Amino acid sequence: MNAREAAPVSKITQSAATVVPGPAKQQRRAVSPFKKNLKLVFETSVLPLLVVAVILFLWEVLTRNFKVPLTLLPPPSYIYTRMMEVWPVLMDQAVPTTVESIVSFLAAIVIGITLGSILASFRLLNAAFYPIIVFFQLIPKIALAPLFVVWVGIGSQSRIEFATFMAFFPIVVSTMAGLRATPPEMLRMCKGLTASGWQVFTLVRLPYAIPHIFSGMKVAITLAIIGVIVAEFISAPKGLGYLIVFASSQADTALIMAAILVLCVVGLILYGTVALLERICIRRYG
Repeated sequence: MNAREAAPVSKITQSAATVVPGPAKQQRRAVSPFKKNLKLVFETSVLPLLVVAVILFLWEVLTRNFKVPLTLLPPPSYIYTRMMEVWPVLMDQAVPTTVESIVSFLAAIVIGITLGSILASFRLLNAAFYPIIVFFQLIPKIALAPLFVVWVGIGSQSRIEFATFMAFFPIVVSTMAGLRATPPEMLRMCKGLTASGWQVFTLVRLPYAIPHIFSGMKVAITLAIIGVIVAEFISAPKGLGYLIVFASSQADTALIMAAILVLCVVGLILYGTVALLERICIRRYG
């Protein structure tokens, strides 16, 4: 290369060096972990709380300015006052609803994972029973709640069984999807190592299925609560569902909303517990 050809090349190299930042500049431009965490907290916690605060403020102002009747839509301040008046009653009624929801959810986990594992492992059983399970899920399940009262009675057992019936199907589907998501090369390696079927299931297929199973469990916990509340609407001497029906007969809209608020808090706690267990299991088996 002569001097006349080397001059443009050196100019291009110098310009590229000025355009491309060095490692120090790239490090300075990188977002710090503190800013990332701060942004995450803002998006997941602060922003939703701000939206809720704006909604409550507008609710309060509009209901008072337009003088909306308390039986139709009370302002948030009146709901809070009413909730504090009956707080012991709300806590007493929340206990059976929470306990029955947890028991129903645990029963749905056992039934859902067991049934999903069997259907995923045996093709003939899957072809025979899965369409039947889907058929029962297509039926409006809320319409079946009176049948559980007729079949089982008006006790706690009927509410638990109905809520379990509401909640187990998402766990079945997610378990089947998770067990079938195991990479084929892992199964071939297990076969080459002469691992037993139980070892393949517990050590390989089940860990791969954990994220899918927890996805179904998150749906199931909400359905379990819904099932218990619907059953309490029909045949319960106590519980938040019973309290809502009682308050509606008295046209006590503030008490209805207070009970719904407590029910939402219970649901958030149970859902958050499932999400926390998911993170622990994924760290353990991920």
